[in-house]
Amino acid sequence: MNATDKAKQTILVWDLPTRIFHWSMVIAFSAAWLTSENDRFLFHHVYAGYLLIGLLTFRLVWGMVGSHYARFRSFAHDWPSVSAYLKGLITGQAERYLGHNPAGGYAIFAMLLLIFAITITGLLVLGGEEGHGPLKGLVSYELGAGTKEVHESMAVLMLLLVFIHISGVIVESLFHKENLIWAMLSGHKPHHDEAEKININALIAVIMLSAIFSSTVYYFYDYFTQTKDRPFLAFTNDPLPDNELWRSECSDCHLAFHPVLLPARSWQRMMDEQNDHFEEELDLDEETVAEITDFLLANSSDSGLNEVAHKIRQSIPANESPLRITETSYWKGKHDEEEIDKRYWKSKKVQSKFNCGACHKDAKEGWFEDSNMALPDLP
Repeated sequence: MNATDKAKQTILVWDLPTRIFHWSMVIAFSAAWLTSENDRFLFHHVYAGYLLIGLLTFRLVWGMVGSHYARFRSFAHDWPSVSAYLKGLITGQAERYLGHNPAGGYAIFAMLLLIFAITITGLLVLGGEEGHGPLKGLVSYELGAGTKEVHESMAVLMLLLVFIHISGVIVESLFHKENLIWAMLSGHKPHHDEAEKININALIAVIMLSAIFSSTVYYFYDYFTQTKDRPFLAFTNDPLPDNELWRSECSDCHLAFHPVLLPARSWQRMMDEQNDHFEEELDLDEETVAEITDFLLANSSDSGLNEVAHKIRQSIPANESPLRITETSYWKGKHDEEEIDKRYWKSKKVQSKFNCGACHKDAKEGWFEDSNMALPDLP
């Protein structure tokens, strides 16, 4: 067989599981990045993270038992080989590799390591700051919140590495005159004398796709099957402390705002001034005042019972005791006019800034998860 005939031939290099992993990772990381800026999409962001964990686990196993070019040892080149390859690109004498080239191989290792770091820090944030996931109750709020910046920095570093990886793919494609992007789609590359024969591993691929599909359906099932009478709640939580007397007295006029929404000093001030309660006289007897006050103080934002409690407490200066939740900088920041159209406040479904239940499906329970919020349709 002459050189021309060999050049026209292709050989399977990337088996089907490897290609599914690659493009699923692209989709999962892109979804995680696009849903990272707004906590209203935290439910979707978390799924993308779980998918990344599953894919990473598969890749670690497949890197040891998979087909030849997918195994880590096939592209774990020594540093002199990396240096020689990079110099070869500059001089125009870089050797062609059927699998990952030495520089590309280390980029793959770096991206896998970063994905591991991103998912671990993501779980810490989810368990600590958000109070959800497998680490719920095992991680403090402070650790979760403190890890968030690390998590975000890792994601930015990953994005940078992705751009470097794509640039490297383009450079190598031009240098060796072969389409490496198409190779990762089709699995085939031009013939090489030292090529190893591999199997497509279709059964493993089917299992992978089935696992991805079934996990997606399971995770989003309630989202797609929700009804008007049974709205979807992205995150459910253990019930916050409740008090029948407090709820009955407060809900006569408005939503019983859970104590986590203000610090203890604000609730104390409010109960001390109960006969001038926003120009209304509550006229509660001493026993009722004592029981409600005890409940409010024990479960205020100072208790840190959930994320909103922590953030409201942190947003109020120690020398201030606001009586309105809408006076806190946290509330103002979450309801910024640039984020929420003024027309919502005037709509019949909302009407007032105190009508929290119009948008927050879990307002009555006091959780106020961003992912459980849905703005009503405007007329």
